[in-house]
Amino acid sequence: MDWMTLMLYSVTVAVVTVTPGPTMLLALNNGARGGMRTAACGIAGAALSDLILISAVGFGLGAVLQASELLFSIVKYVGAAYLLYLAWMFWRAPVQLVNASTAELQLPPSGRTAFIRSLLVALSNPKGLLFFSAFLPQFIQPTGGVFQQYATLAIVTALIDIALMTLYAFSGKQAMRALSGNALRWLNRGCAGLLAGLGVALGFYRRHD
Repeated sequence: MDWMTLMLYSVTVAVVTVTPGPTMLLALNNGARGGMRTAACGIAGAALSDLILISAVGFGLGAVLQASELLFSIVKYVGAAYLLYLAWMFWRAPVQLVNASTAELQLPPSGRTAFIRSLLVALSNPKGLLFFSAFLPQFIQPTGGVFQQYATLAIVTALIDIALMTLYAFSGKQAMRALSGNALRWLNRGCAGLLAGLGVALGFYRRHD
């Protein structure tokens, strides 16, 4: 894989990834509620999902999901239900002021919880697998080592995700320090609303879209 192809792939993935999807919203919320250490665990879960999804594409599972209406529907509705569940949890999360300059959300998620949430959100969204199935082959050179190319793209994708999610998590942490308790409550509920919207949109998603 030449450098120009890899650079084009990296820029395209960065543009697609920077949009606030479920894993980005989780990174923002984890940064606000649990700080960078908790956020780092969530980021690790999302990065692992990139490696798993691209590996699945390499083994042809994306084509299986595209061909099976039943399997696609099962994964889609499970993913939509999980996003709605997370939205409900975020909406109910209370805020307690600690002092005049900082605020802290009660019961911040543990590192393990943040890791599992981010991993499951990404793996239970069939759009990710379908996207990689349609997108990655455009950058694969059949005459070269296909396994090495998929591995390279998986690592690059994970690194881009890590960088962008770190920015989201840092923004959440700074918001926790700068905003009032009421503002933080609405930040949390804003994330809940966006997650709920994504869950509903996923429920109506069709493969031909």
